[in-house]
Amino acid sequence: MSAAASALGGVWTRASVKYLDQDFEVLRSRCLRSGQLFCDPAFPAAPESLGFNELGPNSPKTAGVQWIRPGELCQNPQFIVDGATRTDVCQGSLGDCWLMAAIASLTLDRDVLARVIYPEQSFTENYAGIFHFQLWQYGQWVDVVVDDRLPTINGELLFVHSEDGNEFWTALLEKAYAKVNSSYESLKGGSAIEGFEDFTGGISERYQLSNAPANLFKIMKQALRRGALLSTAIAVSTKAKETKEQLVKRHAYSITAAEEVQVGGRCVQLLRLRNPWGHKEWSGAWSDESREWSKVSPEVKDQLNYCADDGEFWMSYTDFKVEYSKVEICNLIPETPSNNSLGHWDLWQFEGIKMILSNTLLQ
Repeated sequence: MSAAASALGGVWTRASVKYLDQDFEVLRSRCLRSGQLFCDPAFPAAPESLGFNELGPNSPKTAGVQWIRPGELCQNPQFIVDGATRTDVCQGSLGDCWLMAAIASLTLDRDVLARVIYPEQSFTENYAGIFHFQLWQYGQWVDVVVDDRLPTINGELLFVHSEDGNEFWTALLEKAYAKVNSSYESLKGGSAIEGFEDFTGGISERYQLSNAPANLFKIMKQALRRGALLSTAIAVSTKAKETKEQLVKRHAYSITAAEEVQVGGRCVQLLRLRNPWGHKEWSGAWSDESREWSKVSPEVKDQLNYCADDGEFWMSYTDFKVEYSKVEICNLIPETPSNNSLGHWDLWQFEGIKMILSNTLLQ
């Protein structure tokens, strides 16, 4: 390559812009000195932070909402319990399944997750009611500060929550994302690819399954191997809200694995998907306890963890193409760290023009 081109791969720094000029360290230190827990004036515990229409001040859906800190909801609140995992993400009453799918996929790579979440935060050491997260906004990383007052009704979190009742990283991350979008209601309806991009700064690609390339399964498997984030959804074709096999329409699912298993001398391509609700799973072939699994060795069953009743399920790629409508893939770029050596796209700048090439295409 000529001297006019410079490789930008591998350039990454934790430096980020302070969102709304709020400095986490300064604000926390101030709260610790004063003995007062942080109350965020930029995103107050008030009706306007919930929404403007369905979640507006006069909406019956917001009647009785109280903003409560985790320490008032349970005896031993934790930021993260035993590591952040995809099963921590359970959707609440907000229609932001697309965001939940993005967050669940985010947990598949600990380095990517650590770019967004500062895991050293806690409700004990230096606790001041303030937390922060990094999000990709307007072409740069921004550090977003939130207080830990969360919307509840009857002592239960109104929106996203963890399967573990005393874990709060998901609820606080959702609050930070609501803050940069002005309200929780602004998160209703969207595409998982939006969340992927805002959590990674990655490059997106989309495939319609009605005219998908013949090698799409291979593309998906390689993307997951690179550390890419994947989601899928079903378009609405009838009035039914779900298919007869219990797949929900107009609902984002995370794609968390792609594997091939040998069954009766033939290779079967399988995909693992997750419903952010934490329940309501596919009931067709290769679903939990389906007869197809009787033909697979116990070792493979254990490796695939096929029987967990947590909203995650396996299905054949053949059925996937019939049931679902699209696949969205967010590929990581050098600015996004990954613990996978194959997890980067190569980014070059040549005479002011950025070109992005998958490193798998260059090999």
